[in-house]
Amino acid sequence: LYSGWRCVCGCCGALRPRYKRLVDNIFPEDPEDGLVKTNMEKLTFYALSAPEKLDRIGAYLSERLIRDVSRHRYGYVCIAMEALDQLLMACHCQSINLFVESFLKMVAKLLESEKPNLQILGTNSFVKFANIEEDTPSYHRSYDFFVSRFSEMCHSSHDDLDIRTKIRMSGIKGLQGVVRKTVNDELQANIWDPQHMDKIVPSLLFNLQHVEESESRSPSPLQATEKEKESPTELAERCLRELLGRAAYGNIKNAIKPVLIHLDNHSLWEPKIFATCCFRIIMYSIQPQHSHLVIQQLLGHLDANSKSAATVRAGIVEVLSEAAVIAASGSVGPTVLEVFNTLLRQLRLSIDYALTGSYDCGTGVSTKIIKEHEERMFQEAVIKTIGSFASTLPTYQQSEVMVFIMNKVPLPSTQQSIEAGKAGENRNRLTQIMLLKSLLQVSVGFQCSNMLTALPSVFLDRLLSAALMEDAEIRLFVLEILISFIDRHGNRQKFSTISTISDISVLKLKVDKCSRQDTVFMKKHGQQLYRHIYLICKEESNVQAHYEALYSMLMLISIELANEEVMVDLIRLVLAVQEIAQINEDNLTAYNRCALFALGAAYLNLISQLTTVPTFCQHIHEVIQMRQKEAPYLLPEDVFVERPRLSKSLDRLGPEVFFWQSKISEVLGGSGYNSDRLSTPYVPQLTDEDRLSKRKSIGETISLQVEVESRNSPEREQRAPAEEITYETLKKAIVDSVAVEEQERERRRQVVEKFQKAPFEEIAAHCGARATLLQSKLNQIFEITIRPPPSPSGTITAAYGQPQNHSIPVYEMKFPDLCVY
Repeated sequence: LYSGWRCVCGCCGALRPRYKRLVDNIFPEDPEDGLVKTNMEKLTFYALSAPEKLDRIGAYLSERLIRDVSRHRYGYVCIAMEALDQLLMACHCQSINLFVESFLKMVAKLLESEKPNLQILGTNSFVKFANIEEDTPSYHRSYDFFVSRFSEMCHSSHDDLDIRTKIRMSGIKGLQGVVRKTVNDELQANIWDPQHMDKIVPSLLFNLQHVEESESRSPSPLQATEKEKESPTELAERCLRELLGRAAYGNIKNAIKPVLIHLDNHSLWEPKIFATCCFRIIMYSIQPQHSHLVIQQLLGHLDANSKSAATVRAGIVEVLSEAAVIAASGSVGPTVLEVFNTLLRQLRLSIDYALTGSYDCGTGVSTKIIKEHEERMFQEAVIKTIGSFASTLPTYQQSEVMVFIMNKVPLPSTQQSIEAGKAGENRNRLTQIMLLKSLLQVSVGFQCSNMLTALPSVFLDRLLSAALMEDAEIRLFVLEILISFIDRHGNRQKFSTISTISDISVLKLKVDKCSRQDTVFMKKHGQQLYRHIYLICKEESNVQAHYEALYSMLMLISIELANEEVMVDLIRLVLAVQEIAQINEDNLTAYNRCALFALGAAYLNLISQLTTVPTFCQHIHEVIQMRQKEAPYLLPEDVFVERPRLSKSLDRLGPEVFFWQSKISEVLGGSGYNSDRLSTPYVPQLTDEDRLSKRKSIGETISLQVEVESRNSPEREQRAPAEEITYETLKKAIVDSVAVEEQERERRRQVVEKFQKAPFEEIAAHCGARATLLQSKLNQIFEITIRPPPSPSGTITAAYGQPQNHSIPVYEMKFPDLCVY
């Protein structure tokens, strides 16, 4: 009887629970009439008055919605979702969690439908829910289904373009809602887990891929038109920026890794446009202090792709370059040297790939065809990245980076191992060139007023060692690097062309007074710089670019680092260079000799105008005028052109076309310059480094050994008579020092020439005679060393008539009484 009464009451509308009647009343007879607003207000008031009924209201609405969906009554479905939205917005009580479960169940039901309209309807409701800040946390709610479904919608391939666009945009909005709902709630499932990031990030990138194809797109969302804001690409970019902006320190890796995998899977490194766009978005969206984490991941990805195609590696490197520039405003942390270490390692690997033609160096077996021009392109990308990243660093770190790079350059004058054989020589040369190119890129953006800080001894010594190498390209790189350091006021381009201009004011040079630090630098390293400039001028393989670099370097030293003493030394140096071309001990070509003459004329022409000494300017001008009449091939206007006009009769030139040291010393000495120093010819002090770095053959190596041996030989010591040191002796030594140095240079040249050109038998006989002489001297020394003490009783004559000493045992010796104890 009781159960029957319940059935009767359940069928009677008046006896149904009030919340059900209120829910039923919001639905009109015709779904096109929409939600009954007055009844909806009653339902909302009831839910607020009796919050314990809210979960039952949600369950009943869910039941009705599921039934309407299965019966294709989509009008009532829309009304139910509208009612749910209004209840969510109105009710913020502790019982809302149970209501949300019913709400999410209904949203999931709509998303599972194949009808695009229902999917969009469910997404819009979810987005409204995501914007609600709940008063109480949820411990058991899961959004895994929504992440998967929204990601799937982002990849919609519906036939209708408009519908496909709407579905994709709904998917992006849904993902954005999930992120907003979960990212700041520690009790929710961690949205940063790889299982979620691997779905969310690729979905956003998929919709972002066509962003570069629309040329009319505005550069930033704030400037975008309303039509562009409705595009999936614009929406995906905003969502990605919001996602990355919310990423904490420990979540950056999980957010960036899917980007790298997506770019790999879809071969998006090679065009590099999209990859660069992605990481530009990433670097500007994340918090600045996390920038170095992105750099680290790009470096690791580059190492992981060490054996990928050169185009892929080049794309990664260029993206790294873009990211490094943006990261300058943030913190690069401890990754500074790691960046350069990785890039230099990749540069060395690329050189090996290009030389061996295989990614498996040593085995020669590779399934991929290596194209040398692609490896060259990759190497240039690495060098560009090194320069761009270094330009973002503070000065002290730039100095450390340059020392770091220079220490990796293989040099013959250091203890660093040099590979033997032709392949090893090629590898060494390419490594030297690429590293010096990288160093040049760093030095171009380097600005430091203190040259002692810019060029520390440990760095300058190794750099100048490279300046003495036979390879002309390497020497040119060293000169360009030095020029970029010295040029602190942008005067470099004003000396790009060598000429004898009559008015220096047209160059508009920026000249500052030499600072105390620069004076200390030149006192410490000036002679070292002069010596290397002098030795580079003697190289036969120099071309026009070398002379232009030498001219620029001389002028920049005169402008940036010169005081009176430095100016005098530079003039002496240039006059010594003129002597190189005039005497021609090194058998230079006609072009080299004419180029040295022209270089000296151009430099002295400008330096005379800088010193503003009228008599000096007059002498230089007279010589230049005489050359224009008698020997135009000694001026830069005839030498440094596409087709230089040269002369082979350089040994028959008259004295009027030369700059005379005595005359210059006289005119400058009268203006307060040190005439004694000016009148002393410049002679570089050669060091062991200069000799060792210029070894061309084993014959020259032997000659150096014999030279050292001959200097220290006993014969030389015997021939040198003991001489009393007096004032006159010292005066004569000072006066004759120049002549002695000239004789010494001539003797060295003869020794080298002899070992280069003499027959092997003559060299062997000479070395054998030296060895015999040395052995005889050693025998004499040994005889003197081991000879017994003289006998107290005298000497005994041997059978051959030579005196022979016999020693008496100690116990037979007779000692004076005072010596006996």
